[in-house]
Amino acid sequence: MWSAGFKWMFLILGTIIGAGYASGRELWQFFGFESGLAILLFTIFFSFACYTIMKISYKEKSEHFFPVLERLVGTKLSYVYDVLIIVYLFTTTVVMIAGGGATLEVFSVPYWMGIIVFCLMLAGLFFWDVDGVFSLNSFLIPILIIGLLVALMSFQFQHPHAWILNMEKQYNWPSALTFTSLNILPLVAVLSAIGKEIKSIKEAKIASIGSGCILGGISLLYNETLVQLADYIGDYEIPLFAILEGSPVIAIVFMSFVLWLAIYTTAVSGIFGLATRFRKIVNIPIWLMASIFVLLMIPFTSLGFSALISFLYPLYGLINLYLLVAILLFPLTNRYKWD
Repeated sequence: MWSAGFKWMFLILGTIIGAGYASGRELWQFFGFESGLAILLFTIFFSFACYTIMKISYKEKSEHFFPVLERLVGTKLSYVYDVLIIVYLFTTTVVMIAGGGATLEVFSVPYWMGIIVFCLMLAGLFFWDVDGVFSLNSFLIPILIIGLLVALMSFQFQHPHAWILNMEKQYNWPSALTFTSLNILPLVAVLSAIGKEIKSIKEAKIASIGSGCILGGISLLYNETLVQLADYIGDYEIPLFAILEGSPVIAIVFMSFVLWLAIYTTAVSGIFGLATRFRKIVNIPIWLMASIFVLLMIPFTSLGFSALISFLYPLYGLINLYLLVAILLFPLTNRYKWD
């Protein structure tokens, strides 16, 4: 039970901790000053949303996200969100591929060669079917989390900062809703694909509470660190590098690798969501479906990382507020079917 719960927890974390999150750009976009309460609320909303989605998936024994969408928003709206999820997963994975190729330039790999290497690794993983995705997250996500924590804690030790939560000035609390709703689409896509794999509802509790607490803790630490650097963040495309300013070269190279891991795990989650949605329709192996999507995405890799974070993310966050509310209220509106 515990091992399965941790497996799903790493799957959730691998889905959420992408390039936007790991780089700090996404957190700074939504939070910033006076956001302690917002991050606390995000932790609660996120954990509850994960649990609700996983419980529906478990009851439906789902293999992709459409049956779960039908339970959440009804048949008619489920078609709308079906398209939204497909577009979201496709566009974000395109940008992850582009970001993966660009990040490898740090290691003197030409951009297009980096794109090819990234795509081969992305498609090749699915030769091991869904077990490859689970094993990858169980191995890489701890490395990613430890790398982020080491960078953030090192900065805090070098620049001591008094953390004071003034409840009278927590004006940014609505960001908890928009930030949670931003992450709802990939969560529904990925967690709906494992309904048949979940053996006990206790696994869902472990995964949802564990991932929520880890994300909430890292988000608070990361955001407070960025607040200390607020005057300088505008000079950096990637706020994480503002934190690493003055660090040894080996530390910067390692964190570039951590950033690449975040990009890769998010891209894997995107392909996983798309492949599981369509493989039953066309009845082909998941590795072939994943390869087709990767090939379709390559021509679109000229899309910019900053444009996605600044425009698409807030837009999706607003669109998904309805879906988030439906998830949070589901146990009440469907109380007779929930137990």
